[in-house]
This record gives sequence, structure tokens and C-alpha cells, in this order.
Amino acid sequence: MLGGLTWLITQIGLGFYNIAYAVSHPGLWLNWSDKESLLRFVYYGGSTEFFFAVFDIFLVLTVAGLIWRPFMWGMVRLFEGIANWVGRAAAWAGLIMVGQQIIIIFLQSVFRLGEITMSPLGIGFSHSITWYAEGLKLWNAAVIALCVSYAFVQGSHVRVDLIYAGVSHRAKKCIDMFGALFFMIPFAVLAWMYSWYFLWRPLITPKVSASDQLDLMLRKARIVKWNVERTGFSPDGFDYYFLFKILILSFLALVFLQAVAFFYRSLLEFLEGEESQDKYLDRDSLGEGEEMYEGTH
Repeated sequence: MLGGLTWLITQIGLGFYNIAYAVSHPGLWLNWSDKESLLRFVYYGGSTEFFFAVFDIFLVLTVAGLIWRPFMWGMVRLFEGIANWVGRAAAWAGLIMVGQQIIIIFLQSVFRLGEITMSPLGIGFSHSITWYAEGLKLWNAAVIALCVSYAFVQGSHVRVDLIYAGVSHRAKKCIDMFGALFFMIPFAVLAWMYSWYFLWRPLITPKVSASDQLDLMLRKARIVKWNVERTGFSPDGFDYYFLFKILILSFLALVFLQAVAFFYRSLLEFLEGEESQDKYLDRDSLGEGEEMYEGTH
């Protein structure tokens, strides 16, 4: 027990050192023309060091917010604003998906075309109808991955309520804080740790994994090279599946930010009482008289 506590305190202290070192030596992990720099970026992106660096930032922001509450409210508005902005923009992917599906059906059924050629800005590219049909899944994934935190802010997510509605205001806030700290954040962190390497495996060779140590990765620097895999589920199908893996990480980053925002909001509403309920909350409105339907769209 004492050893675990010592390790935790040590890692928290090293987190501050690692942040300072990374900021003062950006070339060691951002200069991707140097293969060792690229592999440092890959390694640290899903490492324990990265986790404690983020954890230290969370601690500093939390302490600063408790000292000066307007700062914490500002973070809530910032993080919820990011969720809303990304979600509202990504929602248009649903319209693109519908339009693309209509075009595919029309061209297949009426003109019997087997491929579609486009030349935006004079840059032409041609793919089969199957490629575009399978590519519909990317727009669907974009809506799901990028609109999740937006739906949470808007109150549109699915809830299973057993005791929440019947308890007091402060009890509700305690439940919300517990859920954010022990469900949302751990899920986002653990999923990120494994999804990070899931992204990089089809992008570079030799392949990397979560079990690789830094010294092993750096030994691979001499032979590492970009090797973006473009393999579809069918011979002429959609072959940019690494984009789905980028969406997974985007989804997890948004969930993490929203979990922090939800924890801060719940903490502030707990401290300030019921008069702060939904303070600064930016929710979409369907118009006057439609209040009962808001949060269900």
C-alpha cells in the first residue's frame, strides 16, 4: 500500500517535469522528419507518462477553479462550447450521407453507372459505386463519434434512472460527479490507451503495440517508414479505414473533455446551490411551444 502511494506521488511529480521537458524540447517529439521523434510521439501518446501529464493539468485546473470559481465556470463554458461547436458541424455529415446515398441509387438505377468521377478544383479522382456506397459508413461514424458529447450537453443521451429523480439537488450533483470521475473519465482513458496504438499500426511499419517499451521503439527508428494501409472489405470498396480510427480517438477526446466539464459543472452546482442549475448551459431550442420535445431530437 505504501509502495503504491509512493509510486503515485512520484508519477504525479514526474508529470510536471515531463510537461516542462516536452514544452521546452518540442523537436524531440514533433519533428517527424526524424524517425526517432516520430516514434517518441507514438510511444508517449498512449503512455503512463502522458496520462500523468494530463492528470497534473487536471489537478492544477481544478485547484485554480476552486480558488477562483469564475475560472472554473469559464472552463465549463469552453469545454461545452467545443462539444457544441464540433457536434453542430458534424451533424451536417448526416445530410451529406443522405445526399450521397440518393446520388448512388439514382446513378445506379437510372444511368447504370459503375463508377463516379469528380474533379473539384481541377483535381480529378474516380472510384466505383461500391467505393462510395461503403464510404457512407464514414459519414455515419462521423455523426456518432463527433456528436456524442454534443448530445450529452443537449441532454439527448439515453438515461436509465433508478433513484436520481427522487433525491435532493446536492445528492444529484454527487451522483453526477461520481459518474464523471469513476465511469466517463476511466472509460475514455483506458480506451484511448489502446486505441492510440490501434491507429498507428496501419500507418507505419514495423508495427507498434501497447506493450512496446521506448527503447525498443527507438531501435526501430532506423527501419521505420510510413506505410498507410488502404485495404477495403471488397476489391473495389472504400479503402480509407484509418479515418475510422482517427474518429475513435476524436470521440474519446471529446468524451474526456465533456466528462471534465460535467464534473466541474456538477461541482459548481453543488457548491453554489440550485440557483446555479444549468448556468451558462447552451442548449438548442426548437422554438416557443416546443419545450417538451427539446433534448429528444
